[in-house]
Amino acid sequence: CEQCREPPFSLFREYITQLIEHDKKFIILGNQNTLTTKDIFDFIRQNKMWLGHNNGDMAFKVPDHYKPRETRFWVDEEGQKWRSFGTMCWLTNLDISKRHEELILYNSYDPDKYRSYDNFDAIDVGKVSEIPTDFGGVMGVPLGFLTKHNPEQFEIVGITKTWFGMASKKYPTQTQVSSNGSRSQVSKLNDGAAIKLDAPPSNKTYYMVDGEIFIQTYPRILIRSKGVAA
Repeated sequence: CEQCREPPFSLFREYITQLIEHDKKFIILGNQNTLTTKDIFDFIRQNKMWLGHNNGDMAFKVPDHYKPRETRFWVDEEGQKWRSFGTMCWLTNLDISKRHEELILYNSYDPDKYRSYDNFDAIDVGKVSEIPTDFGGVMGVPLGFLTKHNPEQFEIVGITKTWFGMASKKYPTQTQVSSNGSRSQVSKLNDGAAIKLDAPPSNKTYYMVDGEIFIQTYPRILIRSKGVAA
């Protein structure tokens, strides 16, 4: 490995781009929030880098002069100061064994269980464990899929972000109805995948467009199974 470090977050995309352009091998500690940014996601989609082991909550030692924080800070029984972050991940282009492990799945496709997006040609899969084994079209899955992605089993085709350009429609200004009942005029529905509902959901933010009701999912990775015909 030619690089194993935590780059400055403000220069994260530039740093990764430089490493890939110069064909360097690396293991980089980064923030999971960067995974949905344009440059970083494109590198993952093109299999130029992927997630390593032990992603998520990470703890690390800090020096004695480190100022205590109200959260995610503690001192162990030996007096060592610690901090932790809950959204960290390892990014690498080194081959690792888990990248070749088959994701074992059990569910079959049921149109009543898997709702289709209104603005993407794909179905919504709420949990990675619920990916159907027999669906050959595009599926929107949670970001956690990236920790289990086997490129021999699934193709990453996109992401439900505006900049990727896969949305099939653009909505006019929407009325956002928050969970507390307050209303505002927004354009947020165009920021991701939308699902049309027959009735407003309870205790959940939704959007109204020309008399129709929609909810928006969290960002979804768009994938397609390589072993199932479309």
